[in-house]
Amino acid sequence: MVKPAKDLFDPKTFLAKVGAGKSISSFGKGQNVFAQGDVADAVFYIQEGKVKLTVVSDQGKEAVVGILEPGQFFGEGCLNGHPLRIATTTAMEDCVITRISKTAMISTLEAKPMFSQLFMTYLLARNSRMEEDLIDQLFNSSEKRLARLLLLLANFGKETSAQPIDVEISQETLAEMIGATRSRVSFFMNKFRKLGFISYNGKIEVHSSLLNAVLRDKPEIDRKD
Repeated sequence: MVKPAKDLFDPKTFLAKVGAGKSISSFGKGQNVFAQGDVADAVFYIQEGKVKLTVVSDQGKEAVVGILEPGQFFGEGCLNGHPLRIATTTAMEDCVITRISKTAMISTLEAKPMFSQLFMTYLLARNSRMEEDLIDQLFNSSEKRLARLLLLLANFGKETSAQPIDVEISQETLAEMIGATRSRVSFFMNKFRKLGFISYNGKIEVHSSLLNAVLRDKPEIDRKD
C-alpha cells in the first residue's frame, strides 16, 4: 500500500530546508565553519561547495586531513561524545551548509529510517576511505600517494577524457595531505605533466593515463630521475 504523501520522507529535502534544530548558512571562501577547540554541538551537511579539514598539533604544526564535497556530513564526532571540535573546517569556495543540532540529529536518526540509511552510507564510505588512506600512507611512496590523491580530487571514474580538479588547491596543501614536502610535490607534479598524466589549463586536469599507471603499477611512477 502506498503511503500518503504527507508520510513520505525525503532525506535530501529534509537537509535542504530550515526547521526545528536546523539552519542553513552561506560561507565565503576562506571562512571557518568551526574551529578546532570549539564546542561540538551540531552536525553539518554540505549542500554546495567544498570544505577542508585541518588539524593543528600541540607544537603548532598544521596538516590538511581531508577535503569534503557536496552530499557529505562533517562534525559528527559530537554524536560520539566529543565535547570539542578536533579539527578546523574551512570553506575552499563559496559554500551552502546545513547545520543540524545534536538533539535534532539524534531525534531524526531515531525517527526516520531513510535518513539513518543515508547517514550510515556516508559513515561506511568514510570509514572505507580512511582505511584506504592508512594503507596508502603505510605502503605507498609519496609519489603514488600524490597520484592517488589527484585521482580522488578529480572524482576519476570510468571516464576516458581529462577530469579537472574543480577547486583551487595549492601544492602546499597537497603536500600536507600526503605527508611530503612542497618541493617534492612540485617535482612530482612536473614529472606527471611531462609524462602526460596531468595538464594545466587554469585548473589541474587529470588524465586517464595516471589512473592506468597507478592501477598497473607502472615503473614510471616510482622511477628515480
